[in-house]
Amino acid sequence: MITIYGGGRTRSLRVAWMAEEMGLDYEIRPVSLMETKSDPAFKALNPAGFLPVMQDGDVTMIESVAMMEYLAARYGPTPLVPSTDDPTWVRYKQFLHFGESSVAALLNIAVGSKFAAPREHRDNWGAALAVDLAMSRSCMLANQLKDSEFIAGDAFTAADISVAYPFLLAKFIGFQERVDPIIQDYVVSLRARPAFERALARSNEKAA
Repeated sequence: MITIYGGGRTRSLRVAWMAEEMGLDYEIRPVSLMETKSDPAFKALNPAGFLPVMQDGDVTMIESVAMMEYLAARYGPTPLVPSTDDPTWVRYKQFLHFGESSVAALLNIAVGSKFAAPREHRDNWGAALAVDLAMSRSCMLANQLKDSEFIAGDAFTAADISVAYPFLLAKFIGFQERVDPIIQDYVVSLRARPAFERALARSNEKAA
């Protein structure tokens, strides 16, 4: 059984969504973001104390995009990953990692400032810059979506799961009005996927 530690709005949602799209059995173990560094059992899995963590038999992993790649390699083949001779593969690979390294990682700063910083430090230059950079980089996604329904081409892939995640947080963090309308429409269409709805319901249930 695949076990995903996280729940709620954390990056574990990416992994649960991938598992749902692939029809894999999994469970979510709820872990509070505020307790990851103080819970000895969790720190034994990830000494750095961040979410998500995934276990599959003897395998223990951190990094949500790496987990998605693992699931595809271990339990594939899957149409969520184009073959290396597919013309869309390079674009797929680029945006699979773009979603985290170029957008979501920046938003960690904004989330931390908004919800964990002392009140007098919540509206700070660094957090504003992080959102500015994420928004400026998102033009890469908007430009791509002008020409195709999905981020790598005409088929839904794991890259869509990756890049959608940070924009699912837009209203929560408070920058939704700055997101390009093309990206907003794209995210709305992805949210309607049955696999996403199942993953979100299970994630929220475990976070409750």
